[in-house]
Amino acid sequence: MQTQAMFYSIEPQSAVPGVAEQQLHLHYACLQAAHFYRQNQRVFIYTQDQQTAHEIDEMLWAFEADSFVPHNLIGEGPKQGAAVEISWQAPTNRRAVLINLTSNVPNFAGQFSHLIDFVPRDETLKEQARNRFRTCRQWGFTVAHQVATSAQTINTPS
Repeated sequence: MQTQAMFYSIEPQSAVPGVAEQQLHLHYACLQAAHFYRQNQRVFIYTQDQQTAHEIDEMLWAFEADSFVPHNLIGEGPKQGAAVEISWQAPTNRRAVLINLTSNVPNFAGQFSHLIDFVPRDETLKEQARNRFRTCRQWGFTVAHQVATSAQTINTPS
């Protein structure tokens, strides 16, 4: 199985009303999780730290009632986890999609068929994303890039 990596650039036109610029990658992570859930894919959202995992958890709870995405933090919920699992620790269950919100490509990324990553506007963070892009290529992943777009918005906690 070859991992397909998609990097989404968060450009000025990617802005979403009501979402702070530093939260845009989290917003787009939630949109991607919802997309893959609707495709009957199990998703693992890997965060830099516990606080970010809780932010993603709260954002997913804020979806419209008809757009609910079953999710849980690692160790909560059913034994096999919900359709979308969120953690700052390595996954314990097999899943098809990895949404990476960390500064590096995790060493377990190759066990996923899809890797989703984001390229923020901040130059330092953009350089980290370029390094992740290169790492994915070096590891033999099929790598692509496109600008993030939002067909829908989610409500963010205040």
